[in-house]
Amino acid sequence: MNIHEYQAKELLAAYGVPVPKGGVADSVEGALAVAGTLPGPVWVVKAQIHAGGRGKGGGVKVCKSMDEVKAAAEAILGMQLITHQTGPEGRKVKKVWVEQGTAIERELYLAVVLDRGFECLTIMASPDGGMDIEEVAEKHPERIFSTRLDASSQVWPFQARQLMFGCGLKAEQVSQGVRIVTNLVKLCVEKDATQVEINPLALDREGALLALDAKMNFDESALKRHPEIAALEDPDEVDPLERKAAQLGVNYVKLNGYVGTMVNGAGLAMATMDAIKQAGAEPANFLDAGGGANVEMVKKGFEVMLSDPNVRGILINIFGGILRCDIVAEGVVQAAREMNLKLPLVVRMEGTNVDAGRAILEQSGINIVSAKTMIEAARSIAELTRENKEGARP
Repeated sequence: MNIHEYQAKELLAAYGVPVPKGGVADSVEGALAVAGTLPGPVWVVKAQIHAGGRGKGGGVKVCKSMDEVKAAAEAILGMQLITHQTGPEGRKVKKVWVEQGTAIERELYLAVVLDRGFECLTIMASPDGGMDIEEVAEKHPERIFSTRLDASSQVWPFQARQLMFGCGLKAEQVSQGVRIVTNLVKLCVEKDATQVEINPLALDREGALLALDAKMNFDESALKRHPEIAALEDPDEVDPLERKAAQLGVNYVKLNGYVGTMVNGAGLAMATMDAIKQAGAEPANFLDAGGGANVEMVKKGFEVMLSDPNVRGILINIFGGILRCDIVAEGVVQAAREMNLKLPLVVRMEGTNVDAGRAILEQSGINIVSAKTMIEAARSIAELTRENKEGARP
């Protein structure tokens, strides 16, 4: 789960990480009121959306007067902000963060992230902050310093010092950096964060370090332990279909294609999406029905997939272990009848009670294409949806 910059800065401040003074507003009047509480002569007005690259899209403006604060808030609030992370449709800005301007001497990069490959937290730092860290990693990998934490997820002082000296800080600044690194790790561990990123971590002209921007992501599976974090979710920043799926208890992620997929198991789902792409089509979603799905869950999956206007056909790929194929077949038939399904439907099943499941499909009287292999199923749905390439749903 992502949160906004202003929420991330509140968490940073609670963990002793220095941040600029500021406040959030959802109106021009509110932005002016916040700016009025902050010392000038410079203020920064920043769009609050879950995406990077806001400055390049016009979502961050430096202001040198209250008139400029007003003009910036008027321009940003309500705009459809497009960045490299929002896609061409952009995101509508409903809040801005107004903060005191900072006299910047240098900009660094600092983050604590969950390294899934090594199954541990990793701290990353670079003297090249304020720009895309991916670009730095590609062109100047030697300028990114990292250290992995052991199973205790504790950072030792010498590790933090090495990172800060690698960023070119002086001795008195390194001690500040060590405190910040230590507190970031503590935040990550205590709140089950998978990413806490500060970019840039600024060194001001007085030699103080502070977080000018912040991005945080939390493990959704751990939110039950952290209701205070769960409460930070902004429904406006969640895809409507994903929100609907969450309400129905369906594990669903929307993609940009047109073939709806329902699979049991994340690995099989990824393989199915690869097969669809190899067949020349594009998957519309990731939908994992899980090992214990029942008729009602299958029907809910259909409901979510068919709510996507881009879906032109559906592929169901089930390997029956705990989840019996006949249960899936009953759910498919009931859902197709109740929703008066007109789209092409391809089903591939193997495993527990597969013969009974195939019999249910064959005797349903519904136009269902049965496939014996995943490749055959992918090719079938690709061909069927190719016939309706313009996306006009029956």
